[in-house]
Amino acid sequence: MQQISDNVYQIPLGAVNAFLIEDNGLTLVDTGYKNSTFKIFESIKKSGKNPNELKQIILTHSHPDHAGSAYEIKTKLNIPVYAHYEDAHLIKQGIAGRLPHVLSPGLANWIVFRMFIKSSKNEIDAFEVDTTIEDKDIIPIAGGIEVIHTPGHSKGHVALLIKNEGLLIAADICSNMMGLGLSTVYEDRELGIKSIQKAASFDFDKAIFGHGKPILKNANKQMRAKFAIT
Repeated sequence: MQQISDNVYQIPLGAVNAFLIEDNGLTLVDTGYKNSTFKIFESIKKSGKNPNELKQIILTHSHPDHAGSAYEIKTKLNIPVYAHYEDAHLIKQGIAGRLPHVLSPGLANWIVFRMFIKSSKNEIDAFEVDTTIEDKDIIPIAGGIEVIHTPGHSKGHVALLIKNEGLLIAADICSNMMGLGLSTVYEDRELGIKSIQKAASFDFDKAIFGHGKPILKNANKQMRAKFAIT
């Protein structure tokens, strides 16, 4: 795991990242693809922490690379899951996302789409989300995590602002694989860009992404510049 701020860590899971928040136990943000549980737990153990101290899971959205292991971890530890109500409806049905995908421009996005998305099953293990969240909700962890509803990549996508850490968990509103750029796919790209602009209007210095490296300084300014916020 990579420590991002005092209480937030990034867990690399190959093609995607999950995140850990340490405050009154542990909170897992996203769960990777199905069968990622062992790797997540081993990463937590190697950092000197105990995966049995996980108290809840927050899902940024329902896609299979983010919610794929949620059911397994939820049932293994008997812990609640938070997700936006728009994607909670899909999760209950075992549906990972809304089709068709809108592919973002560029060769790299085309390659990622062909390798990881086009042939993947649009399904996850079905379960009922325990707590639905929406825009401006405050989750009482780490001094208060503000939910920012950021649709476009997925109708129920949320970014999470950890004010006390000066940190945005941006998830898949955009990526930072070879510099800041659009996510590979969206349900509605124009809405997705508006959501990036919305999230970047908040006050934070660091940002972490579902795909790619963290930005550890001036993250909101970089996002505003890249996505033309004036």
